[in-house]
Amino acid sequence: MAFATTRSRRARALARRADTSFGLGRRVLCAALLGAALGASGAGVQQRPVEGTDEAAAPACKTLLASGNPQYPPYLWPEGKDGHSGTLIGAAAEFAQWLGKEIGIPIRMRFVGPWGRVQQEMRTGKLDLIVGAFHTQARAEYMDYIEPPFRETRSVIWVGPRSTLQLNGWSDLRGVRGATVIDNSFGEAFDRYAKEQLDIQRLPSLEQAIGMLQRGRVDYLVYEDAPGEAYLARLGVTGMRRLEPAVASEYLYLTLSRRSPCNTPELRARLQQAMFRFAGERRLMDEFVGRAQALWRKQGG
Repeated sequence: MAFATTRSRRARALARRADTSFGLGRRVLCAALLGAALGASGAGVQQRPVEGTDEAAAPACKTLLASGNPQYPPYLWPEGKDGHSGTLIGAAAEFAQWLGKEIGIPIRMRFVGPWGRVQQEMRTGKLDLIVGAFHTQARAEYMDYIEPPFRETRSVIWVGPRSTLQLNGWSDLRGVRGATVIDNSFGEAFDRYAKEQLDIQRLPSLEQAIGMLQRGRVDYLVYEDAPGEAYLARLGVTGMRRLEPAVASEYLYLTLSRRSPCNTPELRARLQQAMFRFAGERRLMDEFVGRAQALWRKQGG
């Protein structure tokens, strides 16, 4: 009886082991089939690096592609006489070279077209960085702003030599015609006021806007002070003057496309650390701007 009981226990144990083995084998088989299916569905898809590792910015990010407003001397303009070179030069481009060395990833400044096209390339992730953008809520939806900014700029009102326009506040611009460049921002507050209260025509290029002002087809031009002076000098335009006070004072930021495959916590941390180091070297940007202004004048001659 005892032997029969022991034998029946062994039989039940063997049966349970067989059931367990069968279940395990079935689970392994299902896992293998599922893995094969997932592998097939993901074939040809480039996987992003695992975040939080040293490889977070590699291998897809051995180089960062950057651009900016190409009509923005002394900060950026296309290299070459035709104004349509594949490379951008200027103070912001020199800053990008410095930044690439700091983070250990080369940054290539590319001319991809007008400012509106640059922003569209950032929306799609075809560009990784913009070097020099004002902060707006609309732009913050598709790119990350890296703190701190690297330059403060002033946006001013430019008028012709015979203008009697006086500027004590934004309301003085109501009832007169203005011009600026398509897709330019002068800070969210002024942009909102201009949209609701002012008559400002947006043109494809700064040269066209300056030409409109020269011919008296508009009463004023809204643009930043240093880039405006640079273009007026290059075009040989005299007599234009800027009104005080500035209509806006904004900061230029480095931005990273949210759809860039390089946009990882590790890269953002590297960029931010470099930006803080740059902020501690206040003389550097002044040096970059000084060299760019000299180069712009030389090319214009």
